Amino acid sequence: MSEASGDAPVTDAAGRGVLVTGASRGIGRATARAFAAAGYRVAVHYGHGSADAQHTLDALAGVGHVMVGGDLGSPEEARRVVDDAVEGLSTVDVLVNNAAVAPSPENLHRIDGVEWGDWLGAWDAMTRVNLLGPAAVTWAFARHLIERRVTGAVINVGSRGAFRGEPDYPAYGATKAALHAFGQSIAQSLAPHGIAVTSVAPGFVATERQEAKLEGEQGDALRTQSPFGRVGTPEEIADAIVYLASPGATWASGGIIDLNGASYLRS
Repeated sequence: MSEASGDAPVTDAAGRGVLVTGASRGIGRATARAFAAAGYRVAVHYGHGSADAQHTLDALAGVGHVMVGGDLGSPEEARRVVDDAVEGLSTVDVLVNNAAVAPSPENLHRIDGVEWGDWLGAWDAMTRVNLLGPAAVTWAFARHLIERRVTGAVINVGSRGAFRGEPDYPAYGATKAALHAFGQSIAQSLAPHGIAVTSVAPGFVATERQEAKLEGEQGDALRTQSPFGRVGTPEEIADAIVYLASPGATWASGGIIDLNGASYLRS
């Protein structure tokens, strides 16, 4: 990205840098690979343990990519992740807020079946990482762009669950809904600075984490949620994210893009 000489920020698509949070596996890894294939330099973020992130880094096309670690549940670490990405790439022009505490058997917290401590623990962990983490990272990223007076993009990875509900994981559904609302609010704040903000709301996606479900008794039911008779792939979500990061998608700012194969419809 080049610096502005007048009052308005400028856009130069060449040599762009992108920070993808939670890029160790799944949608994050596919997104990092898609950006690298498109010519971006990528900062691969991981929360705990670098082995999977290193695997992502090794799979990226091109050169100039870096790996940055940090617990996004800590505001100061979240801010440092952006600083480290900027230092490693020289510039970060796109932010993908993908990292999240995802539903798992360990954090099941249906209100009629969980004890008080587990209920509060699930809400605390998911709120800190799924909502407050992206808020901190986005603040640091936006200030980086505003100070440089250049354009850029933020893409939040939300969820279909924000709309249809998550009875077994209400904190997940609530924090993803809040992430969507956060994106719409800052889309209005950041538009005067030439920064576009969008969200994607994936349905069920065939990531490594979901292999057991897809291969087990739930597999057929999950696939038949969509009239296509299958679940989504990480690459399909990644392709949409790369498009939303492009200058040509600026007019989608404030939007929430459903990526669920018509498995859940809203208007």
